[in-house]
Amino acid sequence: MAIPKDYKSSGVDIKVEEKSISALVSIIKETLKFRKGEIGAAIGDIGSFSGLIEFGNYALSLATDGVGSKVLVAQKLKKYDTVGIDVIAMNVNDVICNGGTPIAFVDYIALEKTSEYMLGEIAKGLLEGAKQSNMPIVGGETATLPDIIKGDGEGFDLAGTCLGVVEKDKIISGKDIKPEDVVIGIASSGIHSNGLTLARKVLGVEDYPELLIPTRIYVKQILELTQKVKVKGMAHITGSGLLNLKRLKKGMGFELELPEPPMIFKKMMAAGVEIEEMYKTFNMGTGFMVIVAKEDKDKALSILNKYYPSYVIGKVISEDVIRTHIKGLDKRFTL
Repeated sequence: MAIPKDYKSSGVDIKVEEKSISALVSIIKETLKFRKGEIGAAIGDIGSFSGLIEFGNYALSLATDGVGSKVLVAQKLKKYDTVGIDVIAMNVNDVICNGGTPIAFVDYIALEKTSEYMLGEIAKGLLEGAKQSNMPIVGGETATLPDIIKGDGEGFDLAGTCLGVVEKDKIISGKDIKPEDVVIGIASSGIHSNGLTLARKVLGVEDYPELLIPTRIYVKQILELTQKVKVKGMAHITGSGLLNLKRLKKGMGFELELPEPPMIFKKMMAAGVEIEEMYKTFNMGTGFMVIVAKEDKDKALSILNKYYPSYVIGKVISEDVIRTHIKGLDKRFTL
């Protein structure tokens, strides 16, 4: 079987997916007018990293996500004690993008067949993710669905929803971003929890243990940062890679100088996946990005580097493009 060269040939067509999501959103946007003037009224539009609703002097934020086909890596290795970290990470990292503090979580686990062992192992990861996020898991749902979930008796799917809270005047929306603002990148722990449909088909089973490394949780460092520095925008770099930056402010673009990607990504490029495709699919070693004013750069770096390696990766520009230079590989491209 031929090795796929892009996400589309691996079975995930992002353009078709975006068109389908647009069709969905065009209908459900009608609901944004519900509860207008009441507690629970929508704040802003659909499309941010988390959804915001009115709650008196506060806004509540909501994010929902799953582990995706990373569950197939866990099945292959018969190791289930880390994917719970992933499902929490994928949600809390979205909530903090708008300035929210994660305060509660619920999970959804669908199983091919009931397994006390598997649920116990998944729970270990959920506990660890909740500890790292300082957030209780207040409930959830477990369903046994043998006609839907398949996997030689060990099939499962894992998703969750996070609730966050932020004072209304401290919502980070990206509206204050302007040219010459500084972009800071924070290192990822690896491939995290997106693009696994492509990665699994390009890489060999010998790389699966590295694919299973849990998604890094950025909650503690970002909450400290937002308490001490004026943060203008933040992006969780998951599916769509660098294109997540385009969600921050229309009309603005970025000029980036990114570090050489970790070996796991270089292996995929060596197998034939084009570099532009990689940076539109994976985090490429930078799992989270923060935008601050020039004068706040040094203070922000001193806070962020107490937790995970953080570095200046570029600046905001007035053109609606992402110009990228990959140091070490000496590659340049524009998205």
